[in-house]
Amino acid sequence: MAPESLSALDALHSTPSRRYLAPDPIPDDVLWAVLDAAVRGPSGGNQQGWGWVVVTDPDVKRTVAGWYRENWERVYGSRRAQILGAGPGAGGLTPAGFRGAEHLAHHLEDAPVWVFPVLRDAAGSTNPRLGSSIYGAVQHLCLAARAHGIGTSLTTLYGGHEDELRELLGLPADALTMALVPMGYPARGRWAQPARLPVDQVVHFDRWGATRARVTGAP
Repeated sequence: MAPESLSALDALHSTPSRRYLAPDPIPDDVLWAVLDAAVRGPSGGNQQGWGWVVVTDPDVKRTVAGWYRENWERVYGSRRAQILGAGPGAGGLTPAGFRGAEHLAHHLEDAPVWVFPVLRDAAGSTNPRLGSSIYGAVQHLCLAARAHGIGTSLTTLYGGHEDELRELLGLPADALTMALVPMGYPARGRWAQPARLPVDQVVHFDRWGATRARVTGAP
């Protein structure tokens, strides 16, 4: 299937996290096209000190999914009633967002393809801006997937098992996974603009707290 023709702004405004993913396989040519778009993303100093580990092995998925659910329960699952009972505007996950994230946690293995973006010379780094050398390219991955009708989300909820994951994936000793991106054709939901705070509430001009009236008619 040919990719959907989208303007850059249309794609940027309609690529939410898709957490209900069907197990249907992603054709190899489509997967390669998405990955080829990802590596066109920005890289600090153009060093491209990255690797992209594509996982389809059920045994690897099963192991990582166990770590993921362990963390999910600790961070979110244990607060299920509290989150679902919170009213609108309470911040954090909405009830619908929580249910989607919960579904992903319980069905992570169903996503036919996982991608781990990996940075070299990153293990043990204390640089808080380390991800700037790869996260732009990760967004390229998500936007390219969107054009092909493939849903993605970006998560690090498998965290706390990096050494085991490095061994499981056969990564070099200096490498660090920067995220997990499950990919699959959406099983439910739609391509919609993610809900966010109004832009004029979070943008500052020259100094923090300095605002400027938004031009009428601006998109």
